[in-house]
Amino acid sequence: MTGPPRAEIGVFGGSGFSSLLDDGREIDIETPYGPPSGSVTVGEIAGRRVAFLPRHGARHDYPPHMINYRANVWAMKELGVRWVLGPCASGSLQPSVDVGHFVLCDQFVDRTSGRADTFYDGPDTVHVSAADPFSPVLREVLADACRALGIPVHTTGTVVVVQGPRLSTRAESRWYSSMGWEVINMTAYPEGYLARELELCYANISLVTDHDVGLQGHEGIEPASVEQILSVLRSNNARLRALIEATVPRIPEVDDPHCAGALSGARI
Repeated sequence: MTGPPRAEIGVFGGSGFSSLLDDGREIDIETPYGPPSGSVTVGEIAGRRVAFLPRHGARHDYPPHMINYRANVWAMKELGVRWVLGPCASGSLQPSVDVGHFVLCDQFVDRTSGRADTFYDGPDTVHVSAADPFSPVLREVLADACRALGIPVHTTGTVVVVQGPRLSTRAESRWYSSMGWEVINMTAYPEGYLARELELCYANISLVTDHDVGLQGHEGIEPASVEQILSVLRSNNARLRALIEATVPRIPEVDDPHCAGALSGARI
């Protein structure tokens, strides 16, 4: 009896991005934290083994606050994944971050509540540093691929992660903007931090679909309709597929020590 196929690179699909590997094998994985959002598809891109899981489920069954993030990340680890790409649709908090831009975030601000956001509930006490939560090596690889494809990219940025499904009030959105933070979404936390707890190298790719409500009233910025957002989402996802295909062969064979050593000195 053979086990599930192994993979070295994982991809979490976000809103509207529910498939990636056309000829992959679907695998159901059991985890200590319950079932992940769905089957994981394992296949190849440019000769590298890739695992793909839509974080909301194949039919978008799970809103952001109901996603089993621990099961999803654990499933990637079970398959041998060492590098994880975490794209997610996002709103812009700054006029300079325009619709259609990609932001490779280097920081997050957690505004969620009640999410299971650690693998270490005891008896082991572990405090994994979140000072620099995302892999600098993977972010640089993604930046190079964006430039090669002509995708407008911000190579740093802070993502504010809100609980959802409620969207921000104008006051909240203006507050986030006034702090200088770049984008807002509902899924970048705890996914990326959980990956770090398992010493996986993770990068957030924030795909800007609209300007958040606090920016309305700035010159040239108007409220976005659902149809406009969906149109941008489709365009972003087409470019995202191209970005993943260009990024995968660029990912190093050697681990990023920033991630691979995350547990060093973290145990009490």
